[in-house]
Amino acid sequence: MDKTSILAQYMPAPAAPIIAKWIDYFQCEFKISKNRSTKFGDYRHPFKDKGHKISVNNDLNPYAFLVTTVHEFAHLLTWNDYKNKVKPHGNEWKSNFKRMMQPFFDIDAFPSDIHQTIVSYLNNPAASSCTDLTLARALKKYDLQLATKRVEELQKHTIFSLKDGRKFEKGDRLRKRYRCVCLDNGNTYLFNPLAEVFVA
Repeated sequence: MDKTSILAQYMPAPAAPIIAKWIDYFQCEFKISKNRSTKFGDYRHPFKDKGHKISVNNDLNPYAFLVTTVHEFAHLLTWNDYKNKVKPHGNEWKSNFKRMMQPFFDIDAFPSDIHQTIVSYLNNPAASSCTDLTLARALKKYDLQLATKRVEELQKHTIFSLKDGRKFEKGDRLRKRYRCVCLDNGNTYLFNPLAEVFVA
């Protein structure tokens, strides 16, 4: 599966080709991580022979995943421009975040409420940190759009997730169970047809 197809499972599909280009352009190691309660994403600047590294939690809803991804790429760009001479979420980072968010506004990647919240967040110089509660609340609303279904009710190739955040693609039925591939590690698992899973 190519990079764009994998990214499209975690963020709004029209945004995936843009992020895939950024990963290649900046030669960035991009990792989809397990849930971390202390943070949604992380950026590590180049060190010794290692390049840029970005990781984003796999259990975020598509809009939160995209916002977090752009947030971390803004750190990358700020590091390229200023190294560690500026504040992590200072004006330079804000300017880059705003600039890097624009392509996703152009393709209407966000619902209007999230779009407006991001715009007001970026125009508010007092919001010096990424922990903006209004933005967090707007994104959180979309967590509730996950509904449980039984594996047997899903079409083949449907992407679903478990409570622990792992994502799977439904495959063929083998006798009594369904063979499903875990998108996080590529391993195959057998699911009971009545297993309750989450579908976006």
